[in-house]
Order: sequence, then structure tokens, then C-alpha cells
Amino acid sequence: MKQVIKKLFGIDKVEKNIAIATKKLEETEAQLAKAKEDTELVTMSEKDRATRKKEPWVGVINTHVNKDNVRNGFFELDWNIHFVEKLKNEGYGLEGDPEEEIIDRWFRELCANVVVDGDYGGAIVAAGSLDINAVKKTNE
Repeated sequence: MKQVIKKLFGIDKVEKNIAIATKKLEETEAQLAKAKEDTELVTMSEKDRATRKKEPWVGVINTHVNKDNVRNGFFELDWNIHFVEKLKNEGYGLEGDPEEEIIDRWFRELCANVVVDGDYGGAIVAAGSLDINAVKKTNE
């Protein structure tokens, strides 16, 4: 009986149009939310973007070199919690270790690996060699 009354007065068409409009409204709201999220991501820093996506991130903020002795200096690093968690999972630290210590362990190993691999991007520096036979002759 209800269906007959709805059809008679056109209520069924109104309800159908309301359902279509509601669906379109929900789709538009979803698109608007996505556009807002995309806009926020564009304006965020690389670190904040990675953190929002729950991705590990580390970056060099600055490089400091001693102007009197270019062999001395340090890198200023920044990272997010997801990078620290990744390092913990890979054995660089345990729960309770300060983040700075975990990052330092990783960075020291990274630097050591670069030196060992010889892939540090600079000219190969001859460190010299020691001729042990020549040294023995001089001491005889």
C-alpha cells in the first residue's frame, strides 16, 4: 500500500533523486577531502610529508666545515620517528636508546662503508706505501 501511495504522489521519484543527490554529495565531499589533503602535502616539508605517510625519512640539514682545517667538520642531520624505527628493526638500537645514538651508529657505519667501498666521489688519494725490505736494509 505504501508503494502505491508513493508512486501515486511521485514520492518514489523524489526519494530516488534524493538518493542520487546524496551519493553525488558524498563523492564530491570525498574529492574535496582528497584535494585538501593533496594541497596540504604540497605545502608540507619533505619530512612532514614522509611522516604523514608513515615513511622513514632522513636528510642532511647542513654541512659544517672548519674553515681553518677542511679535514674537520660535521653533518647536521634530521629524521623522523619512522626512520628511527627502521634502524631499530635493522639492529642499530634497542627500545630506550636515545634517537641520537641510534642515528649516530647508523651514520658512522654509513661513512665507514663509503670509505671502504672507495666510492666517496673524490679523487683517489695516494696514501703511500711502505717498502719493508728497504726499511730492513736501513736498520741493518
